[in-house]
Amino acid sequence: MTTENQDQSPVVALDENKIMAERRQKLAAIRQQGIAFPNDFVPQHKAADLVETYSGKTREELEAEPVAVVMAGRMMLRREAGKKAAFATLQDSSGPAASGRIQIYVTLDSTGEEAMEALRSYDLGDILGIEGTLFKTKTDELTVKVSKLRLIAKALRPLPDKFHGLADQETKYRQRYVDLIMNEDTRRTFKARTAAMSSMRRFMEDNGFMEVETPMLHPIPGGAAAKPFVTHHNALDMEMYLRIAPELYLKRLVVGGFDRVFEVNRNFRNEGVSVRHNPEFTMMEFYAAYTDYKWIMNFTEQVIRQAAIDSNGSAVLSYGGRELDLSKPFQRLTIVEAIDKYAPGYTPEQLGDMEFIKGELKKFGVKPFANAGLGALQLALFEETAEALLWEPTFIIDYPVEVSPLARASDVREGITERFELFMVGREIANGFSELNDPEDQAARFLAQVAAKDAGDDEAMFYDADYIRALEYGMPPAGGCGIGIDRLMMLITDSPNIRDVLLFPHLRKED
Repeated sequence: MTTENQDQSPVVALDENKIMAERRQKLAAIRQQGIAFPNDFVPQHKAADLVETYSGKTREELEAEPVAVVMAGRMMLRREAGKKAAFATLQDSSGPAASGRIQIYVTLDSTGEEAMEALRSYDLGDILGIEGTLFKTKTDELTVKVSKLRLIAKALRPLPDKFHGLADQETKYRQRYVDLIMNEDTRRTFKARTAAMSSMRRFMEDNGFMEVETPMLHPIPGGAAAKPFVTHHNALDMEMYLRIAPELYLKRLVVGGFDRVFEVNRNFRNEGVSVRHNPEFTMMEFYAAYTDYKWIMNFTEQVIRQAAIDSNGSAVLSYGGRELDLSKPFQRLTIVEAIDKYAPGYTPEQLGDMEFIKGELKKFGVKPFANAGLGALQLALFEETAEALLWEPTFIIDYPVEVSPLARASDVREGITERFELFMVGREIANGFSELNDPEDQAARFLAQVAAKDAGDDEAMFYDADYIRALEYGMPPAGGCGIGIDRLMMLITDSPNIRDVLLFPHLRKED
């Protein structure tokens, strides 16, 4: 299709150059006649609305009560119907699939000789504006009989062949604009994403949460264990970090008296790129005062279930040909219980033996940090043996304190926090906990993170003195959670690659 696609032969590339040269000649002729790219045409109708409203009408009904149409769309097909008539198909933004297309009929009698000749000179991909009336053809296809026809925007580059579409995956990601023009499934995916996001926002607001915005440039990276992107603020002459999480700022708002807050936020983590990871990604993070992690788990389950229903029509999804049922209560397991269930064969004594677990991790090529405790070792073993097997929605609960520096410690189990992570299809979807609101405990946790960073843990947190100061004013007990929107959208839209749910994913430089 394009010179960017290295699989294409030089002949195809030369053909495209020839096509573009011909189209530029047409554009030059149009410029001589007047305004080449007019901005005075205002569509009044959308293809999907016309199809939905009038496709059930008979030919006789449409003739008896003519329906005037003023619309614009990209010409995707054209065919001659003798010397005095031609059909074309226009596509607009109103539908993810065929409902966003409608057929038009241009005739010598109704549209005039000049318009007929103009249509024959137009190319596939051109954006046209039309006026006319609806009728049905002999095959009962809803069609607009055109009385006026205008070129709104000239396409200089040819669209991909209609039979092959935009097949090259990398080209689809790099040239999402062409992908959206050609592929119904892509349009459907992103409309579903928008519907899911709208659902989540409504659900939060209906439950008393206030949407807020917090900084994306941080003086100290905090709120998660991750490598930040580093930048420099020239006017202030200071190093700053792109946000890895909004958590500490949102909890400052809870200190300030906003009991329920949420943010749909862009986060940036300077880590790997894969089918599940993008360095820039979307999360929804929320906090509710006077709740705990059990309340947050219940609420998170409801948010996700409703988003699936509103965007997919059902809480029962299909992912990779396998059913994923979000309608049933999500199961809850501790780290050890998950290992027992999904990687049976370990005895309680073995799972309580640090040296044994280190030996098992060595088999997987995992070398834990020298100061890792039993809880961190069990978590590492879970990640290697059980995590990928968690297909049905599962909350893994009771994480160790040493890997949960912002979570409230359990009042009944030493070394354990009131924290959960939600997994589906073997992937982490959400992370939440009862919030640590004890400023002295939090200061000690930060210091432990600093020690871990000094010991070589690049993802350990910094000490945030201002956040400690905020906690010293008193924060009510609270629970919070961050939901990974991109991964959730992969499940809702049955997309195997995170790039399929990002309009413009990050890629290596184009050669």
